[in-house]
Amino acid sequence: MLTENARINLFVLPALAGTFVFIVIPVFFSFYLSFCEWDLLSELSFIGLKNYSVLLTSTEFGLIIKNTFVFAVSTAVISIILPLILAAVLNNKIRGNEFFKTAYFLPFITPMIVIAIAWEWIFDPNNGLLNYILRTHINWLYDTKTAMLAMIIVSAWKLVGYNMVIFLSGFSSINQNLYESAKIDGANEVQTFFNITMPLLSPTIFFVLVITTISSFQVFDLIYLMTQGGPMNSTNVLVYWIYKNAFEFFNIGEASAGAYILFLIILLLTIVQWKTRKKWVFNE
Repeated sequence: MLTENARINLFVLPALAGTFVFIVIPVFFSFYLSFCEWDLLSELSFIGLKNYSVLLTSTEFGLIIKNTFVFAVSTAVISIILPLILAAVLNNKIRGNEFFKTAYFLPFITPMIVIAIAWEWIFDPNNGLLNYILRTHINWLYDTKTAMLAMIIVSAWKLVGYNMVIFLSGFSSINQNLYESAKIDGANEVQTFFNITMPLLSPTIFFVLVITTISSFQVFDLIYLMTQGGPMNSTNVLVYWIYKNAFEFFNIGEASAGAYILFLIILLLTIVQWKTRKKWVFNE
């Protein structure tokens, strides 16, 4: 007869086994591969730090890193400021409140393939809605000057609703008595927002900042579906570059090294965000 602890361990075992086989082992094996040369067919060849050296001295890889930072930082900034403004407006219980919440959240749950098809039509240089509204002719997805901007717009548009809902939950946790006290003291809406709302909402803002930054650095499906990194690598980002090198060019070693460079970038940024939170995050 099995003891209670043994029965618990027996139920947990499949989940632990799956985690070990599909996450733990691949993580350590891919780290080893980053020090090797391998094309999936030939024998593994250990080459030390050569993959990292080649990548860090490569002009093309430098452009990929730059693109990744431009995309991630721009998307994160827009996807925090705009949802915060929308949440502040909707928190005032305006007419049609529930409709606007649903409408803004729908893009987040819409499959990326549907979003890509819709936005490719919007950005179409000949028959696109955006050029029609602006009364201009811009090759949004086919010009190196505008392709990245187009990707940032689509990514931010998709994230706005999700972040807005998180901010709304943060607003609901603020004690309304503080607003009444501020009103009695003669504070206007702007003073109330910056002196009461923002400090008390700062833990929520910090959470949104971290998750949005991480997800933006890991973008893949949007680039894969809409631009394939083009034109001329202007929208090529790290995760898409890793995919291309691993599964199209079969440079497994360089792709693994690129993956760990990305991991290191995200880790360092998260640590910086965590260390600096004490200067602006209140009410933890």
